[in-house]
Amino acid sequence: MKKITRNIILLALLLLAAGIYYYMALPAINIHAAGFWMALELLIAFATVIHAFTQLRKRSNDNIVPMQSKEKMLKEMKGVKLGGGLFILTLLIFAAGNLLSSPIINADKYQKLLNVKESDFTEDIQQTNYNTIPLLDKDSAELLGNRKMGSMVDMVSQFEVGSDYTQINYKDMPVRVTPLVYANEIKWLTNQKAGIPAYIRIDMATQNTECVKLDQTIKYSKAEYFNRNIYRHLRFRYPTYIFDDQIFFEIDDEGTPYWVCPVKKFNIGLFGGQTVGNVVLCNAVTGECTDYPVDEVPTWIDKVYSAELLTELYNYYGIYKHGFFNSILGQKDCLKATNGYNYIALDDDVWVYTGVTSVSGDQSNVGFVLMNQRTMETKYYKIEGAIEDSAMSSAEGQVQNLGYRATFPLLLNISDQPTYFMALKDGAGLVKKYAMVNVQKYQWVAIGDTVKECEKAYVTLLATNGISEVKDNHEIYETVTGKITAIAPVVIEGNTHYYVALENTGLMFDVDLSDQKLIGIIRYQAGDQIQMTYTPEESGLQPVTEIR
Repeated sequence: MKKITRNIILLALLLLAAGIYYYMALPAINIHAAGFWMALELLIAFATVIHAFTQLRKRSNDNIVPMQSKEKMLKEMKGVKLGGGLFILTLLIFAAGNLLSSPIINADKYQKLLNVKESDFTEDIQQTNYNTIPLLDKDSAELLGNRKMGSMVDMVSQFEVGSDYTQINYKDMPVRVTPLVYANEIKWLTNQKAGIPAYIRIDMATQNTECVKLDQTIKYSKAEYFNRNIYRHLRFRYPTYIFDDQIFFEIDDEGTPYWVCPVKKFNIGLFGGQTVGNVVLCNAVTGECTDYPVDEVPTWIDKVYSAELLTELYNYYGIYKHGFFNSILGQKDCLKATNGYNYIALDDDVWVYTGVTSVSGDQSNVGFVLMNQRTMETKYYKIEGAIEDSAMSSAEGQVQNLGYRATFPLLLNISDQPTYFMALKDGAGLVKKYAMVNVQKYQWVAIGDTVKECEKAYVTLLATNGISEVKDNHEIYETVTGKITAIAPVVIEGNTHYYVALENTGLMFDVDLSDQKLIGIIRYQAGDQIQMTYTPEESGLQPVTEIR
């Protein structure tokens, strides 16, 4: 009877330990997950220690002298030996799995994980529309988000801005979105029943920052502690799925918040050749989950493959062209991505941009790649030029007396010239100027207080240096004359704009007073006649360039 009771207690302890570990560590029940093998080893070790302890205690209680009961002692030690053997076996399987999945043995398979197509720069990347490119990086977005949160007096004492800041395309505009999170554990305790009431949305082109309040609050997030924690919610719904380390906060076209959760797929052995096999889409409000094969995800989703994963896959493609040992010794034809990346919006998708350079560490690029974060489609452009770090240093050199620092550049098409575009920020992280640097001639640098000034200076610079058929991206202007039906000043991120409506045009014009030559707009009022030159846009506000 005592033996049965002891076994029940042992089993209960094992189940309790396993349950606590599973709830806290959330390992996937999948042989491809390293966490599964770690959990198995811990379970075997715990069971072996408990068994050895109970046997020693039993012998002590029975007052058995070891020399008088050698056969019984050996019998009791069988359980300990079995546990030790299982522990070593699982450890060997894990080690062998890592080795057999590694590039040392499978370099050719790693190299073929990513399909790279060579493409034409001027065909794929059209002349730039500055209303659709992100002028800010993540650090600047965080400053805007924190500033906006500070003005929300009804929420600032209870919530903070999350650190996600996912860059997506929202209604054909580049935006970053991030949820609010509870300010601390006490604030979670007092607010978790109601949930998180809003998220932050930042237009990366206009810097317009909104705190979007929800009719139904976010109940499933990274900020929760128990069953509503998004990772725990996913694990209980999909116990065998190995979710990527990064899950993405996104919003659909109606502004509903979701978590986009990529599921890892291992293509080489037990642990090698990671890509994405499935995507679980979780409604952040209701917790409802939908599982999609990776090639069937809704088109409004922008983030399936993280930038880090895509960069890693490209490095496999570039480094292992002639096998593993060549990548270490001869390094013939070995290429890798440069040490940074940025995002470009093309065809309603978000593409990761990074330069391609030699593994030898020289200061030049042999080309660059664009990698689609939804489909993994990858395009290579063979354009030699300076690496991004050199271009950033060149731009900083133009304003070295001011001490401004350059952001990691975007790649733009300016007059059919591949051009690095970057913001220049002061020590407080505020954008003060913009710079354009020619990719192939990185000593050609143009600086401007506004994007338009910067582009104008850059186009002039190209013409000065003999670039034929220079095209001004905004060479097509239109002039309109009419009676003002409505005029109103608005302040956008500290800058004053005047919105003007003219009779019989159906358009709304944007007069930005940061351009000093437009300051005369303040003398006009409704009913006045005015003539304006503007850059025509397909929709939205029409930017005014001149008032007559």
